[in-house]
Amino acid sequence: MLSTPTELPPGVRRLTCAGLAALRAGSPADPPVVLLPGYTGSKEDYLMIMTGLAQAGFNVIAVDQRGQYESSAADPERDCTVTALAEDVGRVVDDIGQPVHLLGHSFGGLVARAAVISRPSSAASLVLLCSGPAGIVGARRIALRAMRVVYDRSGRDAVWAAVRAADTTVYPPGGREFLEHRFFASSDVGLRVMSEQLLDEPDRVGDLAAATGAVDTPVLVAHGIADDAWPPHLQADMAARLGARYEVIPGAAHSPAAESPRATEAVLIDFWLKHGERSGEADRYPGPHLGAVRGVPQIEDLAVGVDP
Repeated sequence: MLSTPTELPPGVRRLTCAGLAALRAGSPADPPVVLLPGYTGSKEDYLMIMTGLAQAGFNVIAVDQRGQYESSAADPERDCTVTALAEDVGRVVDDIGQPVHLLGHSFGGLVARAAVISRPSSAASLVLLCSGPAGIVGARRIALRAMRVVYDRSGRDAVWAAVRAADTTVYPPGGREFLEHRFFASSDVGLRVMSEQLLDEPDRVGDLAAATGAVDTPVLVAHGIADDAWPPHLQADMAARLGARYEVIPGAAHSPAAESPRATEAVLIDFWLKHGERSGEADRYPGPHLGAVRGVPQIEDLAVGVDP
């Protein structure tokens, strides 16, 4: 689980974007960045990097996907599928009015992928952060299936109790309370539907490669050095299949934006600015290009977590 801040940093404000609860940092005049959270996550998962990205010259918008936290789902069985959530991304892009730098974390990466496959021209670039080529694998897949058994037998309260029992994270003041509030504010049925999608998503890397190749959309695949959801070798192979840039973020596992925010910012800013040089984005950023985290070696002994 994330050590998510519970107070908004200076310059971050709440808004609604295409009917979704959102946070924004930066000027609407700057190139737009849209951040999609992972399963059981929310827009607040990006609070530790939003200010830095805005200071680098981007209009940063993090959303709750439908069924997550403060974005309601009228019909979760329909609204919380990957396909429906990808359609929401299209509406966000339409609301903004221009192609966006789209980033999806974990389950959000599967949604971002589907959005780009459906509408390739909607993305100025695509970042798949700690996401994979198909459904989640390994220990987190086992944990997710176990949580589904607990849910079916005893309900959401029992799932929360089981997650808490396995969680050894030291949280900042209010952090644990925020996570509990977020978990129970999210759609009960929506979480179930998303978990099924996370388990069953097919490999669509070929479709994505065709979509991004057709319009020359830059792609970045990045993950924490100790990511325990999709193994690093699977993500590296996905990057190779996509012809994408590939980065390993030091000091992070499956949640780089919270676990290693400065290194995560560096990777993202460097990628977006290098892509943006064609449209003058680099000229608006007063600092250096930040790419110091490239080339970090992978490790195979990964920590085992609970929350994908």
